[in-house]
Amino acid sequence: MRIIRGKYGRRRFDPPKNITARPTTDFARENIFNVIENLEDIEGKQVCDLFSGTGAIAFEFLSRGASEVTAVEMAPVQASFIKSVKEKLGDEHLRLIKGDVFKFIAGSRMGYDIVFADPPYDHPRFEEVPALILGSALVKPGTLVIIEHSGTRDFSQLPGFFQRREYGSVNFSMFRVGSAPEDNEEDAAAADADARQSE
Repeated sequence: MRIIRGKYGRRRFDPPKNITARPTTDFARENIFNVIENLEDIEGKQVCDLFSGTGAIAFEFLSRGASEVTAVEMAPVQASFIKSVKEKLGDEHLRLIKGDVFKFIAGSRMGYDIVFADPPYDHPRFEEVPALILGSALVKPGTLVIIEHSGTRDFSQLPGFFQRREYGSVNFSMFRVGSAPEDNEEDAAAADADARQSE
């Protein structure tokens, strides 16, 4: 696992061989963070990373200046790896929740600035995840929500959807709930501008 940019940029950590997570590719992660940074100033933001896996997304947010990142991961191997990387970095701004994401979503009372979710593509409740997040207390007015998914899924009819990005086989749907429609149009325009710069 490689942290791409920021204060921990280029740091590498080797996940255990028995890890079952499907990490977001470096290519997709670099591109989606370019989009996120075009939409949000990550510095000082509170972030929630659901189905955190290796923690690559969580650590990327930390590296780029997020004030606190909550990583939620149930699998013992993945959670232990996240904890070990946190200890190696000595960064106390990561909060690891070892538990069920669905229970966390239902029980959380805290709103975040950015919520990122990368459920296993074959999870039997995958289709429920975006709507559950968007309807939860995790999301406050203006929260940026990013869902990673395969190309076979379409969440464009959900509230606040403004952009879908595709990097190889990896897709991201982005939402911002509680803002005016014109704000979502501005988000889409900003993301499109980023796409043109990346070409």
